[in-house]
Formats: sequence, structure tokens, C-alpha cells
Amino acid sequence: MVTAAVLLLVLGALPEPAAARRSGAWSQGPWNGLFQDSRPKRRRAATSAAVPLPKPRPAEAPAIPEGAKPAEAAKPNEAAKPAAEQAPPPPSACRLALTEAIAIAPSIPAISGPGGCGGGDLVRLEAVVLPDNKHVAVKPAAILRCAMAAALADWVRTDMAPFAQSLGTSLSDLDNFDSFECRGRNRVAGAKMSEHGRANALDVRALKFANGQSLSLTDRTIAREQREAVLHSVCARFTTVLGPGSDWYHEDHIHLDLAERRGGYRICQWNVYDPMPAVAPLLPAGRPEDAPPREVAAKPDAVKPGAAKHDAAEPDAEAEPVPQPKPRPTKKRRRAGAF
Repeated sequence: MVTAAVLLLVLGALPEPAAARRSGAWSQGPWNGLFQDSRPKRRRAATSAAVPLPKPRPAEAPAIPEGAKPAEAAKPNEAAKPAAEQAPPPPSACRLALTEAIAIAPSIPAISGPGGCGGGDLVRLEAVVLPDNKHVAVKPAAILRCAMAAALADWVRTDMAPFAQSLGTSLSDLDNFDSFECRGRNRVAGAKMSEHGRANALDVRALKFANGQSLSLTDRTIAREQREAVLHSVCARFTTVLGPGSDWYHEDHIHLDLAERRGGYRICQWNVYDPMPAVAPLLPAGRPEDAPPREVAAKPDAVKPGAAKHDAAEPDAEAEPVPQPKPRPTKKRRRAGAF
């Protein structure tokens, strides 16, 4: 019995014959379940879900013209293009109106600086074209917003060109002291953003004429009538005009801008000073010969005998000291700059 049991165990450990495995006879024996193939069976691929078809085109939809291609979705790489490579915005109404017949002012890209300085719709004003096609150069060229450049061009064409003709000459140059600069007012740290930082202001020092002469707007040697004519012109056109006498920062130039304020408030602070005298009198004029004689006080009598004489070298001990005036405090003059 023991020998038979051992024989059965040996036979059970033997591998399944290939022929029996192919015919299936081995698996139908009493050992079915013990000698089955332990290799994993392949799984059937899951059937894919049905993809819904698009709805038919509505009957009331407009007809597609022949040869037209369906609109393609925007490619991801096109949407990710930087702003510099994207199409520029359409020109503004000011840009369309500021043609080459009025000014040489090519458009430049928008500027975005720290603190909100800069802006859009910017131009580089190089020259103003007069009605007779003569050019008034802006030296150096000014970086301005289109609205400010258009206002300057209109001022030069309408007011300053006829003014130069009244002087017997023509306008040739506009002396630009400062235009766009990303800074606070008067270059003070922490101050409110200047209109120069918004490209909305221009500082003018002088007007130059074709005959070689120039009109410095803050020069007291220039005729007062000429400077006042420019004053009335700019104060009627710009919302801010600052010059000598405004805040000690505009003693050598005139600041012009188009700042917008509540209620349309405007500022015009420019003192047109009288010319300095040719020769300052150093000494008072002599007394005219025909002047009436002055009344002279009687001289004191001679010193009586026995009267005490004061030594001229020694001061009177009882005399009170004469109070000396205090020195006038000096005010520090602030550095000239721009608004």
C-alpha cells in the first residue's frame, strides 16, 4: 500500500503530456483541477463606447459660400505669442487726424514704466508743418501723447507762426527743454507722478526764428509785450502753465501740459517781469545847483570854562549801546527743475 501511494504521488508530479493537453483527455481525468494550466488567460479588449455624432446643421443657418473653408481653432502657439508679436491696436482718432500735413510725428510703441508712468498712443514729435509747408523743428524731438502733440502743433501753426510774421520773420525751431521722463513732480522723491511721466507735458525755453534771433520766454531783456503775447496764447490753450514766479522750479523755462482736473480747473502762473535797468545806480544823484538852500542847525556854543571835557578816545560810560539790527535770515533757493 505504501508503495502504491508513493507511485501515485510521483505520477502526479509529472508534467502534462503535450498530446493529452491538446486533446483535452488529461484534463477530463480525476485530477482535473489539480493539473490545469496556471498561466494567466488573456482578457478580451473592452468594447469602445459609441461616439456621439454632431447635430445636423439647422435649416435656418446661413449658407456656407462655395470654396470657403471651415474656421479653424486658434493654434496654441499663436495664443501664447508675446504682446510685441501680436497685431498692434487700430490707430486712434487723434492719430488719424495728426497727418504729415500737420506734423512729422511717427507713432511709437506704448510705454509701461514703474509707478504707472508712460502710456499708449504715443508719438515722437519731430517737427510741425506750417500751412505754407515750412517745418518748425522740435529740438530735440519730444516723446508725447498724441493729444498733447496735436495741441502743440495747433498752437505753433495758429498762434506762433503769425506772431513770428508780425516780427518780420518766420518761426524755425522750438527749444524743447524736457518732454517724457518717468519721474515725480519737480524730481522730488515720493512726489505725485508728474505729467512728464505720463508723456503729457512739454517744457519750452525759447522760440527761434529764421533770421537767427530767438525769443527766450524767461529773459527779462526781451520786450515785455512779446512775452505777454506768448503768455496769453498758452494760457488759453493748455490746462497748466508754469513759469517764473510759480514755485521756483520754473524760473528758466515754461511748463505746458494738458492735465485733466475736476470741474475743468486750469492753472496759469507765469509772472512776466519788467526788464532790469540798464545801469543800476550805485550812489545817490548829486544835489542840483538850483535846489533851495537847506536849513542848517545852529552850531553849539564853545565849551565854557570849567566844563568837563570828554576824552574822545574813551566812550561815555553812561551811554546806552545802540541796538544792532539782526541779520536777515537767508532762504535756500530750491533747485530748478520741471513740474
